[in-house]
Amino acid sequence: MAMTNETDINRFLLMGFSENHKLQLLQACLFLVIYLLALTSNFIIITITTLDEHLQSPMYYFLKQLSLMDLSFISVTVPQSIHNSLTGNGYISYAQCMFQVFFFTSLAWAEVAILTVMSYDRYVAICFPLHYELIMDARKCKSAVIAVWVSGGISGILYTAATCSITLCRTKVIHQFFCDVPQIAKLSCSNDYLAVIGVAAFMSLAASACFISIALSYIHIFSTVLRIPSAEGQSKVFSTCLPHLFVVSFFLFTAMCAYLKPTSDSATALDLVLSVCYTIIPPTLNPMIYSLRNEAMKGALGNLPTLAGRFTEKKGFMFC
Repeated sequence: MAMTNETDINRFLLMGFSENHKLQLLQACLFLVIYLLALTSNFIIITITTLDEHLQSPMYYFLKQLSLMDLSFISVTVPQSIHNSLTGNGYISYAQCMFQVFFFTSLAWAEVAILTVMSYDRYVAICFPLHYELIMDARKCKSAVIAVWVSGGISGILYTAATCSITLCRTKVIHQFFCDVPQIAKLSCSNDYLAVIGVAAFMSLAASACFISIALSYIHIFSTVLRIPSAEGQSKVFSTCLPHLFVVSFFLFTAMCAYLKPTSDSATALDLVLSVCYTIIPPTLNPMIYSLRNEAMKGALGNLPTLAGRFTEKKGFMFC
């Protein structure tokens, strides 16, 4: 990817992982495989949690929302990166870049929020099973999901407004495969990027509060499970909850490191590795982590052709 002296504010140059065309093609193929895997797995979860009447509890409702966010989250950055690598043209318009910033930061926060809600749902289900239906009724679940999406939108607006306020006076070269806010902030030659730092610090505090809430939920869950006399029951809960906690920790830690660490004037391998860790790995792993050990999900997956057939018949009948 040849770098030019282009300084037009209406365009950014995304450098990606390498200027070597063969390596760009390899990266595009790898990203395409991962993207298709993430799309397929998340779409399957959305489908079976929508069609299977046995998967209509709050847990699967929240899981469907997480899959919808994962599918959207990875679609914000990866297709553009694949296109840039295949064409050898890394330019992206200013408007496209700001759209990426908005949707990326909105969906990133929405994921943190829905994972917090999901941990609370599991806490209530395991620690207060007799009151579960009362606490997690349909109205409260819908309100929680609305709050998740609205808070994500607010996060996106804050980040986008702060990013748009930056006076860009350096060469519009972003050493990333997408429009990452920290990389845009370092293009400023004045102190107006402090707004971005302020938003990042505020959202990091909010994310830390969510993580503490998630950790406390799982601590209560583990303490309750340890009192279960059945070793099989303990093993099942631990094998399900520990991967959840790991994925949440991994996502938050890598994202906060990227957004709070001082930015360097040149590209670093750490910046690229961190970006892959919080943009690509979670949406790809979440469907497997949250569904792999779930017997109800496995059963629904096996019945997917039957469910699709019933759905098609109903739609056909309604159409007639």
